[in-house]
Amino acid sequence: MSNTPNIRFKGFSDAWEQRKFANVFDGLQNNTLSRAELNYESGDVKNVHYGDVLIKFGDYIDASETELPYISDSSKVEKFRNSFLQDGDIVIADTAEDDTVGKCTEIQCSEGMQLLSGLHTIACRPKEKYGPKFLGYYINSPAYHNQLKPLMQGIKVTSISKSALQDTDLIVPKSIEEQTKIGEYFSNLDNLITLHQHKYNEMLILKRYLLQKMFPKRGRKVPEIRFDGFKEEWKQYKCKDIFDKVGVPVKLKKDGLYREIGIRSHGKGIFHKDEVTGAEIGNKRVFWIEQNCFILNIVFAWERAVAKTTKNEIGMIASHRFPMYKPKTGIVDLDYITKFFITDQGKDILEMASPGGAGRNKTLGQKEFAESNILIPSYEEQIKIGETIKALDELINLNLFKYEKLKEIKKYMLKNMFV
Repeated sequence: MSNTPNIRFKGFSDAWEQRKFANVFDGLQNNTLSRAELNYESGDVKNVHYGDVLIKFGDYIDASETELPYISDSSKVEKFRNSFLQDGDIVIADTAEDDTVGKCTEIQCSEGMQLLSGLHTIACRPKEKYGPKFLGYYINSPAYHNQLKPLMQGIKVTSISKSALQDTDLIVPKSIEEQTKIGEYFSNLDNLITLHQHKYNEMLILKRYLLQKMFPKRGRKVPEIRFDGFKEEWKQYKCKDIFDKVGVPVKLKKDGLYREIGIRSHGKGIFHKDEVTGAEIGNKRVFWIEQNCFILNIVFAWERAVAKTTKNEIGMIASHRFPMYKPKTGIVDLDYITKFFITDQGKDILEMASPGGAGRNKTLGQKEFAESNILIPSYEEQIKIGETIKALDELINLNLFKYEKLKEIKKYMLKNMFV
């Protein structure tokens, strides 16, 4: 096996060194204090809990900025004073409910703090200096973590022992400069991932806010937020007067290929498409998808499951359990109405049109839906609202795409920048 990674920074060509875990780290003492013995209000010594290592913390933590609990009883600290954590130490979670056992976090920015490694952790201090954050990313990389899987014990709860770690191998660069560059690279990548995650979450909050404010609250006929130039009250219609139920039945045959369309991820209006043949359809009632309609999932319509059709759906089919409606031209805007049905007011209409049953057993009644009353603004105001939410959706999807793509890049680089 080559002791050089597939991807590395320019200027570095030396083979990496293989070392035993026992020769790289000295062990530190950890405490066994439970969550009940910790608090977030006050204390002299802070504590790193294994649950936070597994779920909350990344490959390293800035101890000065990270929310860490205090040890409530200071008298329980005295025997651990020789094991206060410092920059470069790593804390490994030795227990988990899956193969994430062995995940670690590296301590950074701990100067002036008193910090201990807590319950179900293995605290280690490098015998020599390493580049900041390098060990945190390396220990969590597949290159090292895959060694731990055969050493894990347990079924429902998995664990790994200190002694089992001692004989594992670390393959690391000799150059602290190369270690530092690797740590900085992954740290910058994590910052970008966090940035797009925050943008995504903030835009979701903004969308929820606008959906609450740009549609009238129950019992009112005007919303709290409106575009300039619109002052008149919204008008009430019956759904049957502004939507036409559509769908041409598919003539079933024994051969030929169709694509089936449905709605999944209740409330998100996401399509799934699966290839089916006429024979597989059997005697089900299916209909050709039409353009510029909205589809409701009758089983989960009251949970806001709605999606719109576009030209991309031509040549596809939908079950009768996904009824299609076409808004009447000049009265209802398609983008607007698909956004309306994910508001509280839209949910009310769908739920009231879902007779019988309880909870997830409710089913949308299409006759009841046709007779339902719906409040809508002028066509021009609908377009403004629909365009606004649509543009926001595009920004949300863009940041989600960037976030997921950056996570893929990190995963790929972790496989290729370590040995």
